[in-house]
Amino acid sequence: MRIAQVAPLMEAVPPKLYGGTERIAAYLTDELVAMGHEVSLFASGDSITTASLEAAYPQALRLDPTVRDHIAPLVAMLEIVGQRAHEFDVIHLHCDYLGYPILSRAGVPFLATLHGRLDLPELKLVYKAYPNVPVVSISNAQRGPLPEARYIATVHHGLPEQLLSRGEGTGGYLAFLGRISPEKAPDRAIRIAAQAGMKLRIAAKIDRVDREYFAAEIEPLLAQSHVEFVGEIGEHQKSEFLGNAAGLVFPIAWREPFGLAMIEAMACGTPVIALRNGSVPEVVDEGVTGFIVDDEAAAARAAGRLHQLDRVLVRTVFEQRFTARRMAEDYIRIYQRLIASEA
Repeated sequence: MRIAQVAPLMEAVPPKLYGGTERIAAYLTDELVAMGHEVSLFASGDSITTASLEAAYPQALRLDPTVRDHIAPLVAMLEIVGQRAHEFDVIHLHCDYLGYPILSRAGVPFLATLHGRLDLPELKLVYKAYPNVPVVSISNAQRGPLPEARYIATVHHGLPEQLLSRGEGTGGYLAFLGRISPEKAPDRAIRIAAQAGMKLRIAAKIDRVDREYFAAEIEPLLAQSHVEFVGEIGEHQKSEFLGNAAGLVFPIAWREPFGLAMIEAMACGTPVIALRNGSVPEVVDEGVTGFIVDDEAAAARAAGRLHQLDRVLVRTVFEQRFTARRMAEDYIRIYQRLIASEA
């Protein structure tokens, strides 16, 4: 099968540090190549892939301080994809709706995986204009704010099976992994760890838009003796960071579409304590891979029960549910359905 994967340009594929969408695009692309498919990846030129790399811009836009318009390079890339659409059996978008006008008229089956939030009211205008575009949600919960979109499947994310290794949790601390932002609620994680009487290590990216929030709300909390701010970490550091943790705290304060950090922790055998929101009940198996709680006090109590969970079993569940091979197989079935229906 000839497949085009179209990634955003903000980060490399895979990203050098933080980045969820580009990471999933990388894992899916490489797995499809390993399965014998002919894959072209449209992405930034500093991406690393086993597919044929179609470089749309020399490097990730986030790493180029001279770029002031982040949309222009993406629109130019999508025009190239549209011009070359006839070269592919199916085109898979990971950059949301900007490709809809071009690909809706290209005469080639395409789909879009919706990686982000769907609770923005302006999106309803897009899906009213493009009601027939086939889209994939990354959790069933993600669909709630935008029921009018044409969902053809839900595909949970997956990681390469050997990307992260199981740890023993000997560090005894709680981990927070992700971004410093109000919706990720690092302040909750700090309070939960304090109530549990445990150390908290925070490995997180600070986006430009969140710097004021960090300075005003989070930075003053980092002076507490039980908190260590590690900063943004790369893929090669996650096995140690997560594997040594007693548990991952996922105190999400919004309708989380998926939450990649949860399955990264599971890959390390590390159980998850997560606030009940968005995709959490679809990802965490209560009492097996972690605990789903409704408030901070319950989260702190759950931290005292982490030792009851079997880290080998946590890793086993990851291998059963959240590998890149399973994800790729799910998408292959979707591609085949789209191609058959187009024919």
